[in-house]
Amino acid sequence: MKETLIVRGAPQEYICEIDCWNGLEERLIQRGLQHVLVVHGKASWEVAKAKFPRFNIIQASFEEYHGESSYEERDRLIAIIKAQGLDGIVAVGGGKISDVVKAAAAKLHIPSIILPTMASTCAAYTPLSVMYNEKGEMTALDIFPTSNSLVLVDPEIILNSPIKFMVAGIGDTLAKWYEARVVIEQIENPPVEVEVAYFAAKLCHSNLLAYSESALEAMERQEINSAFIKIVETNILVAGMVGGFGDEYGRTAGAHSIHDALTIVPASHRQLHGNKVAYSIFLQLILEGKVSEIAELIPFYQQLGLPISLADMGLAGTSPDLLRKVAELATAEGENIHLLPDEITAEKLFQAFATLEEYQAEFI
Repeated sequence: MKETLIVRGAPQEYICEIDCWNGLEERLIQRGLQHVLVVHGKASWEVAKAKFPRFNIIQASFEEYHGESSYEERDRLIAIIKAQGLDGIVAVGGGKISDVVKAAAAKLHIPSIILPTMASTCAAYTPLSVMYNEKGEMTALDIFPTSNSLVLVDPEIILNSPIKFMVAGIGDTLAKWYEARVVIEQIENPPVEVEVAYFAAKLCHSNLLAYSESALEAMERQEINSAFIKIVETNILVAGMVGGFGDEYGRTAGAHSIHDALTIVPASHRQLHGNKVAYSIFLQLILEGKVSEIAELIPFYQQLGLPISLADMGLAGTSPDLLRKVAELATAEGENIHLLPDEITAEKLFQAFATLEEYQAEFI
């Protein structure tokens, strides 16, 4: 191990139960807050606002998110907070809203409170933000020294979110196992913190394969069951624990490096984050020489509707030159794809795209 290991294991408080949003004002008061900014999306807010509690003591200002987790959006929110003299910030929405709110809170040294409306990433749980430019291209991963102050997960809210976001969350969370495993299994004597990360990553894999189908059926029926709760908490809490305890040894490896590079392809922006990550798991497995594991995953992907090919990603017409550029960016110096044990070059990754296309054709 070469990197200093820093544990950022959990938010200061995390609650997952029906109607837990009702306790929001009490917990804001406990934190000594008086006037908070509530940042929300557009479509998700139409559902969430009915369950957002009325405050009797705390004052709240409301602001609609402008569509990207960017430094420009972060600074816009910071300007509002400063102008109104606010002392806390609440995110009500998905991963990008959570990320930009955390970024603003970290810059101002104020508490960040996260109320997720979907289980598409572990963003509600983690003290970091993935930042994009206004073109939708990933530009940075910022890690903060303070945890989220409060996370309130209401399963009823997530039950009413579009199923495609839950599916994308399953794809993103599945990568926790494949990316953490390849890094941690190279460590001869991992410390306890990393063992916790490995356990959490393995739990992600086993829970997803065991309960995803039943959880999605529950969403279709609009009925909460134990499988649904397990997948919600696997996507948010367990996934967040992998990087929270493993730090650089449990956060990302090949799949996320490839995902980040894919964001330079404009057509990829039509795919949710987790779908691109799920597809990129297959490319990582090819680079590892573990093609047989792709065969084991393809039925699961097909059952859920996760992409297994460029066509499924809406990228069938992508030129070889652009794919080569993606490969070059994903394998640039300093990218986490180099945590894989063998030397990974742009040419190897470029060839992996073609190999995957040939391989997945057998299953169509």
